Amino acid sequence: MESTHLHSVATKEEVDLCTPGQKTALVFSSSSVQGFGSLLGPTRKAVGWQGIQNLHGDSGQDQMEKVDTSQTESPLDSFAAQQGGLGAYVNKALSLENTILRGCDVGTTQRVDDIRNVVWERACTGPQIVSEVELTQMGLIQPLILSIKEQSVITDSLKMLQKTEFGIFQEFMSLEFKNKPGEFMYGSKLSNREKNRYRDILPYDSTRVPLGENKDYINASYIRIINSGEEYFYIATQGPLPGTMDDFWQMVLENNSDVIVMITRELEGGIVKCHHYWPISLSKPLELRSCRIFLKNYQMLRDFVIRIFQVVKKSTGTSHFVKQMQFTNWPDHGTPTSVDDFIKYIRYVRKSHFTGPLVVHCSAGVGRTGVFICVDVVFCAIEKNLTFNIRNIVSQMRQQRPGMIQTQEQYKFCYKVVLEVLRKIVSNLNWK
Repeated sequence: MESTHLHSVATKEEVDLCTPGQKTALVFSSSSVQGFGSLLGPTRKAVGWQGIQNLHGDSGQDQMEKVDTSQTESPLDSFAAQQGGLGAYVNKALSLENTILRGCDVGTTQRVDDIRNVVWERACTGPQIVSEVELTQMGLIQPLILSIKEQSVITDSLKMLQKTEFGIFQEFMSLEFKNKPGEFMYGSKLSNREKNRYRDILPYDSTRVPLGENKDYINASYIRIINSGEEYFYIATQGPLPGTMDDFWQMVLENNSDVIVMITRELEGGIVKCHHYWPISLSKPLELRSCRIFLKNYQMLRDFVIRIFQVVKKSTGTSHFVKQMQFTNWPDHGTPTSVDDFIKYIRYVRKSHFTGPLVVHCSAGVGRTGVFICVDVVFCAIEKNLTFNIRNIVSQMRQQRPGMIQTQEQYKFCYKVVLEVLRKIVSNLNWK
């Protein structure tokens, strides 16, 4: 396919299967250029001349000039209609904003950013799965009981967590000795080496997740956290490789898991972090060795994507529904700048879970995965008026999978997120 063919209308499947260079040209087909231009209104020429020319040459300006902005229909609705409801197609087009906006003024940049956020919030192929209002409500964590005693416990917890940066560093360093001196016999086997994304991150033999009657190998660990008498059950695993996709879905089915937590993008900083292990089209299922996976619905929000899958076992024809939540706003380096978005994400995951262990993965299945598990346990404790200890939770994780929460920055982020939640609770109490 020639990347210079401006008038070639790309389908979602075509976009997904193309190289990055081809995607850049394809997503701005004649329909998407006109649709995006109508959204921009008066600013379309600035974007068209600078951004579209960069992608398609002088013909891009001509396309932008042809846009009719006098239509009575909402520009956003018109654009969505042009794209046939293909949220992923819209997302890929808008993800090129940095290229498009090169040379544009601040006002134009802000306008496009606003549009991007609205499109993401509405990009849903079927009935809306969750609204921003619902997510905001989920992010307001409240204890079940707020008596004088419980209020005092919350205030004390807030004081206890307000440690100096050096204090948090010392605590994190003390955890270096909490890795269990376990064995990695299965992960180290020659026959299993290609199943590991990183050769230095392997599951303990004692907590690894076995597959099938033969207890085959996958780089995944059972994580059970005990906090104040409550147990929380997870599977921490690496991002699937091309050769472990079948194993990953087999694990999901055998453990009856109904939620997959994905805290990585497929490509970060030019490096592949996770293989695309789900269907790319609503009309075409992903065919695997033992099952067939259908994409039933998805919704793209500003900070994460929700996908609903129907997994059909080929041998029996039985169906299992799985909801995947992919957090897309974790930077290549460091931690998210907004804790509020991550709080909403964690709470939505927890509210979506009903059966089996939560399957949690990033790329290696230890860093961001560890952050998620730790904070999820703490949020559940706060909601149930239970005490918690971040250091103890991380220590338990490391006894079951080595290296959980890899960096001091990630450990500090756990404190930052929990402190934000407790401050809001205390602030609301003071206001009342």
